Amino acid sequence: MGYNICMLSDFFYPNVGGVESHIFQVSLCLIEPGHSVTIVTHAYGERKGVRYITKGIKTYYLPFKPVYNQAILPSFILTIPLLRNIFIREQIEIVHAHGAFSVIGNQALFHAIFINPNLKTVFTDHSLFGFADTSAIITNKVLQIALWNVDSAICVSHTGKENTVLRGKVKAELIYVIPNAVDTRVFFPDLRYKSNGKIGLVVMSRLVYRKGIDILAKIIAPLSCVPCAKYPNVEFHIGGDGPKMVLLEEITEKHHLQNRVFFYGSVKHERVRNILVKGHIFLNMSLTEAFCTAIVEAACCGLHVVSTKVGGVPEVLPPEVMTLAPVDPALYLEVVERVIEKHQKKAILDREQTSKLASGIYRWKDIAQRTEVVYNNIFKQDSIGEGSRKHDYPGDPKRSLWKIGFFFGKIAYLIALWNILVVFICEWMFPKETIDICPKLLPEKKTNVKTH
Repeated sequence: MGYNICMLSDFFYPNVGGVESHIFQVSLCLIEPGHSVTIVTHAYGERKGVRYITKGIKTYYLPFKPVYNQAILPSFILTIPLLRNIFIREQIEIVHAHGAFSVIGNQALFHAIFINPNLKTVFTDHSLFGFADTSAIITNKVLQIALWNVDSAICVSHTGKENTVLRGKVKAELIYVIPNAVDTRVFFPDLRYKSNGKIGLVVMSRLVYRKGIDILAKIIAPLSCVPCAKYPNVEFHIGGDGPKMVLLEEITEKHHLQNRVFFYGSVKHERVRNILVKGHIFLNMSLTEAFCTAIVEAACCGLHVVSTKVGGVPEVLPPEVMTLAPVDPALYLEVVERVIEKHQKKAILDREQTSKLASGIYRWKDIAQRTEVVYNNIFKQDSIGEGSRKHDYPGDPKRSLWKIGFFFGKIAYLIALWNILVVFICEWMFPKETIDICPKLLPEKKTNVKTH
């Protein structure tokens, strides 16, 4: 028999992104060996209540509206009764939250031990954060509160693991490194595409400061401005939207590059490949990145990647398919020029070779199997009496909430006492015996699907 798993995050379908894709793909793969997966997120417009997606994965869209960057406001009164009801109805054994900015995920990790001391908790961190500015300090303290009693954590890179150990104050031995992956049935090269002598440079990103769009703005003109361009056959294909779109459009108009720079705006995930296959080189200029799924998608489509050397990016792809560059516009431009020259001389791998190498590294089935190992180890530790936590809440002598800090520690302790009170009231008003248990749907029969 498999585990009853609850995946929680503020970021899920119909929103599109790396976290959303990770939750969806891992959930699909966990269904195959017999696990039951329930997903909990907030409402998206009119999408509320319970929905079923592929292979019978049940998704609860809780009646909370996002207020900023797809995240909801904390609500300790309302989330506890709803989560308790879901955990009981679905007979949840493992609470798995995703994303440091996910309010629902963070609250679920903190609530779990009070709702049911036997629940196991796992946290997957998908991002890197700093330590110096005010927002980072507050975010890191909130993460420490959420992870004060977590059983295990997962990071998508070794750099991300070091970052989470420092930010979340989690023991290093409790953290596993499991990367993201790419569905190679969706991302594969178009070997019949004719570029007519053009060299396509592709950018697929949110057009925001953190993604290094200011670097992109400074290399467009030197590479494509016709009177002085060293490479008159270079053209840019830019997918994505954001506040930096205006800057890129201004540069395009100023240098009359409308026939050399093409904007596609916000691109649905199923259409990303259609743009990637138009290019030969993929540009990633992120200022911080824990993993960067976009560069793997590009490499699977046969593009050579030029990326800034930040965060966990150097761990993602081998040097045969990725060239690293400094976070400096002038130096980044030099690296791009060298790669263009190598491409012209056919001194780098072609589309088919690049795709074959990249697509064999990351597979969702492997990621799910490694996640399953994390679950197994949690229960194994309990069975031999070496569990990662003790359930003498609201304070543990080794990992007490008081140790989070003079100010935040007291707040966390008060929240813990509030959790105990709310759960007690819920137990009195809605006893477990009165909550119906949901029957589990049988998994769909496997079908043979060709992969590219």
